[in-house]
Amino acid sequence: MSIETDRLLERVQSDPQFHELVRRRSRLAWLLTALMIVIYFGFVLTIAYNKEFLAQSLSGGVTTVGIPVGLGVILSAFVLTGIYVARANTAFDDLTKQIIERLKK
Repeated sequence: MSIETDRLLERVQSDPQFHELVRRRSRLAWLLTALMIVIYFGFVLTIAYNKEFLAQSLSGGVTTVGIPVGLGVILSAFVLTGIYVARANTAFDDLTKQIIERLKK
């Protein structure tokens, strides 16, 4: 890296707004991670302790309650990832650009 890049990096890392960005991003990531863990382990615990519920037929056919619940677990991972990406591409990227532009001067 160039000397100018190194200086900019040092200024960014010591900037209070950068620390706020890191804190907000980490808080969101941990919140979404905890939510996914609750969803996933809730599903696994339901399989372990209440198989009868998941084995019930939805409409008298072969489709059971477990199939849409399992699909919901999978879809929730995509939705939570989408939430993080949307937030990262809007607020977090904007803050990052603001920090860099302000510190380049």
